[in-house]
Order: sequence, then structure tokens, then C-alpha cells
Amino acid sequence: MIHRGIFNTAAELVRAIYQWLTNCNHNPQAFFWFGRPNLMLGSRARRSIVNAVFHFTIVVLAIPVLLGANAARAESLFKYQEVMIPMRDGARLQTVILTPIHQKGPLPILMQRTPYGVPEKAWETIPPYLQELSKDGYIFVFQSVRGRFKSDGVFAYNLDQKNQKVVVDETTDAYDTIDWLVKNVPCNGRVGIFGVSYLGLTSALTLLDPHPALKAVSEQASPTDQWMNDDIHHYGAFRLSYAFEGSVQVGVDKNKDVHFQFPVYDTYQWYLDAGTVRALDEQYLHGSVPAWNSIMSHPDYDDFAKQGNWVRQLHSAPVPNLNVDGFWDQEDKWGPWRIFEHSAENDPDHNNYMVAGPWFHGQWQDQKAESIGIYSYGGHDTALEFRRDIEAPFFRYFLHGEGERPSWRVKTFESGSNTWRSYDNWPPAGSAATKLYLRSDGTLTFEPPNEGTPYREYVSDPANPVPYRVRPISPTYPGGDWWTWETDDQRFVDHRPDVLTYVSAPLEKDLVVAGQLQANLYASTSGTDSDFVVKLIDVFPEDFQSPAWKADDGPAPGQYAKSLNGYQLPIAMEVRRGRYLKSFEKPEALQPDVPALWNVFLGDHDHVFRKGHRVMVQVQSTWFPIIDRNPQKFVPSIYQATKEDFVKATQRIYSTPAMPSYIVLPVIGGNPGH
Repeated sequence: MIHRGIFNTAAELVRAIYQWLTNCNHNPQAFFWFGRPNLMLGSRARRSIVNAVFHFTIVVLAIPVLLGANAARAESLFKYQEVMIPMRDGARLQTVILTPIHQKGPLPILMQRTPYGVPEKAWETIPPYLQELSKDGYIFVFQSVRGRFKSDGVFAYNLDQKNQKVVVDETTDAYDTIDWLVKNVPCNGRVGIFGVSYLGLTSALTLLDPHPALKAVSEQASPTDQWMNDDIHHYGAFRLSYAFEGSVQVGVDKNKDVHFQFPVYDTYQWYLDAGTVRALDEQYLHGSVPAWNSIMSHPDYDDFAKQGNWVRQLHSAPVPNLNVDGFWDQEDKWGPWRIFEHSAENDPDHNNYMVAGPWFHGQWQDQKAESIGIYSYGGHDTALEFRRDIEAPFFRYFLHGEGERPSWRVKTFESGSNTWRSYDNWPPAGSAATKLYLRSDGTLTFEPPNEGTPYREYVSDPANPVPYRVRPISPTYPGGDWWTWETDDQRFVDHRPDVLTYVSAPLEKDLVVAGQLQANLYASTSGTDSDFVVKLIDVFPEDFQSPAWKADDGPAPGQYAKSLNGYQLPIAMEVRRGRYLKSFEKPEALQPDVPALWNVFLGDHDHVFRKGHRVMVQVQSTWFPIIDRNPQKFVPSIYQATKEDFVKATQRIYSTPAMPSYIVLPVIGGNPGH
């Protein structure tokens, strides 16, 4: 609090003066009276001066502090109000309203709807992620979604609307909330909504039926399809550790987040020892977690799973929306780009914006974002730059009517060059789809393969899966290494016999890629089901940076591994599950040892592979425990597979003129192969 800070500062100053004078009492040579060392005093005189100055300083400094203490103690930044807002079906949702005490005139409302709890009291200081916004002045509103904390109802990602007399969902709840707020809270009549992850989802869903008072939306890392590529699955491949721990977090106790307590320190080993997906429920959850039960009941892309793909209903940009994505978002990098694409179908008023940066999930709302893992952003605090230069001006214009409307459509922070870019379209004008071929000698080249060895192969063993990050693997939440694992140096797996590595020669000039990346692999398996994981990697030169230590001293413990020399930085990583190659709705067994084309979408990126760097591609068939182990034998549901269903399989990646495997790069600046 302000008054407490002033008092502490005064007390520290007094103590410093007293200590200095006391030292002078014991060391006369240290005492300079008015800066003149020759005017020394005797010990009794010095003690008198020390005591006099000490008490005088206490009185002088304490008077304004004491006079202002009660006033400061009574004063707060916001008026706190908690209400239960009624919805159209009678349910009431817990809502906290924070109104600035010193507001000047009517302010707009800026709200968040969350399953993670609302403020319990008025803030004594502004949260870091709101500091840039708060300078413009807003009434901040926070609401617990249905079934969480004090809100009525049952928490569920997909509401089963067919069995409800009154259709309600996150869209209607947001509409009803905004309607109540503008009628009951003095404001300027304009409302905005924003948030990250689930809060991004509740923001984005307002686009399906926006209230007339809703004037600005910023969905940030919003999921759009939990089966196709957000959070829980990637093209049907089950994100095991994240889904299990996330289901426990929000599904065990409606009044708090619960973190699963692992009895084994390395969660890789714990999940491996657990055996099968079915065993997790039988041994630990016992059918008591609705979110987990819902996942287990719908292994394929059925009508229930498609119901969660809400973005299929969006075909325009009815409200200005600032989409935000992190290129290394380990949870929801798919959703924002799909929302941006669907909104662009009909956007005559230029309401649809996209921002993407070098961030993990929600890092742009961190107090600082100067690096991710050991990879630095070249002196940029990208979180501050986003909040100050992009987010705050966006809401300022659409909610306050001040400043300028964004003139760009897409703004990205181009990794590699560490430069903010603005584009009128995405992919940017001038980008050209360019094929980078995987050759059977382990090289990458822009020249297609000729006759030679037709394939490379490895044996995939589900009993010894490739870890998705360095062991020991910490739990997903709280803390740990979950946030930055997508930038882990991939040298930790490049020695494994079940990982194929392809690498280019050092680049003779910068290779700029901006747009959508994709891998097209011709691959086969000796099994009847399989996964293939593709990683696109930027390999730094071995002499990229000078040592950060003196030659005679050597590095401090742990310092050597923090160098970027030889660093293998993942740019894009993705998995594709074989049973869904032909149909996501109806899985089919693969034909053993028969090559098939595997299209692996690697997402949207803006990156420069710098001159002297090399491009690398890794291919593997396990990625554990972020992705559950494929038995490699076709079964009706992998969730119900038994230990006996898991078998070894021989995997082949082909490289022939008739079956060329390659990466599609959206290259800017001409063909790098010439």
C-alpha cells in the first residue's frame, strides 16, 4: 500500500542516517561535517549530535507519514462490488465489478469470463497485465462461468443443448451479462471483452451473437476445436498428460483448482508405469471427473466432438476483434488463426485483426517477455510492446473513441530477425510455397530426389517412447517446464535410433518463411496403426556466440548448456495419427508396409533462418506423454487398448521421384535453392 511504502522508505532513511552517524562515532575519520574533514568533534559531542539528529529526523519524516496514514489506509483504487447476475434460464453467475474511485466521467466496461476464480477484494495495486489498459480508465468486470465457484449450474466445455428447455451457452451467458451491466452499472455504454485461453474462448464466443453494446473483443489463444488441434487432441491424437492433469484441475472441485499429486517424481515414468489410458481412470479417477469421462466417450470426430468446433458457425467479423497467438503456444496456437480465417470471409468494415509473437501460452500478458527458454528476443520486451503499442490502443479506439484505428490486418514478431512486421494479408504478399525435400541420405535440399535408396527406416517401440521434453518431466501445472518446452533444444533426442534426422547445408543467405507450413510424408508402417511426428528445426552455428565466461575460469555449473552454440530451436512440431488418414469420423486400419501420403499441417509462422544456420527435420512415432502411445495395432478405441495391444513397428520414410517427402515452406524473397 502507498502509505506503508512511504513509511518504510522514511524508516530506512532514518536507519541509514543513524548507522552512518554511529559509524562516525566509532570512526572519527569517517565524519565529515559539512564536507570539511578538519572539523572533528569529541566523542561526547558526537554522541549528542547523533541522538539529536536521529530524533529530529524521526519527527520530521514521521509527521507527514502519520498524518497521511489513515487517509491512505482508507483509500483504495477501486470500489469492489460482488453481484449474482441472472441468466435467461434463471441461473445466477458470480460477478465482481471493480469501478475506479477517481474516475472522470462515464467509463467503458472491460470484462473477463473465467473458470479460474474472480478477485476476492479490491486491488491495492493494478495487476501487471492490466497496467497499460488501466491508464485509459475502465470499469473491470470478472465473472465465474457456470458451475465454477459461486456460479450456478454445471461446468462443461460442450453444453448438451438438446436436453435443455432454454438453450444457454457461453454466448448467451455473455449476452445476458452485458445486457445486465449496461442497465445497472453507470458507464459510457460500451463494453469490451478479452482474455487468454478459456478466457479467450469466452471472449471469442461472443462473436456468434454479440450484444449491441459489445464494441471490442480480443480473443487471445482461444481454442476452437478440442478434437482437431486445441488442448485435448491434435488431429485425433490424444494429448494425454495435458488432458489428464487438466481434467483433474477443473473437474474435481468446483470451488478451486486441484493439481494431481504424482507419487513418482518423473511424470514420464509415472505415465509409462500406468500402462494404458483406460488404467488411469480405473486406478485414479474412477469415473468421477466429468471432463475426463466426456473425452473417453468420444474418441473419434463424432457429432459431440464437432459441436465443440464452434468456429464453423462464424463467417464474418461482426465486432472488432484482436486475435492473438503465440508461435510457441504449447496449448492453443490453432484456434486464433482459425477465428481470423473465418472472420475474414466477410469483413467489409475491417474489424478482423491478427497479432502473433514469439510467445508461449499467454506470455504476452506476463510482466516481461524478453526471451523464451534460452532463446532471447534481441532486447525486446515483447509483452510490454504488445500491451502498450497494440492492445491498449485497440481498446482505446473502440471503447473510448480516441486514437487511430489499426491500419494493418496482421502484425507479427518475426523470430530470427527479432522484428515487428505489419501485413495487409496473410500469408503475406510475395510468399511462395517452396518444397524442401527429405533425402534418403539424411540431407535436406530444395532439389527433388533422384534414383537411389528409396527410404530410411527405424523401429518404434511403445514400451520405450521418445520423451517430448527433457526428463525428468515436471507436472503440467503449476510451474515447471511446461511453459517453454516447445523451444527445448532437440539435441536431447537426436541420438535415438527411433528418431530420423534430416539436415541441410549451412544457408548461404537468409531464408524467410511467413505463412502456413506443412509436411507431406510418404510413409509406411509394419503395423496397422501408427503416429508420425514431424519437427522443423533451426540449427544455430556451432560458433554462434562467444563464451559468457572467462577462459581461465570456465563456465559456472549449468551455464554451458545455456549457450546458443549448436542450438536446435524447434520452429514447428506436429503429430498425425494414422487411423484418421482417410476419415476423422470413421477410423480405419492401415495396410502394413504400404506407403501412404501423410499430410501434417505445421501451423502459421513468421521466422528467418539466418545465413550460416541449417534447417533440420526430425521424424519420430512417439512423443510421450504429451501424446498417448499408439498401440501400432488397430483397435476400435485406443482409449480402451490393453497392454497386449501394444507392439513394435518398423517405420519407413520414402524419398523417390514417385514418392518425394518434403516440407512446404512459404518463402519470401525468391527461391533459396537458386
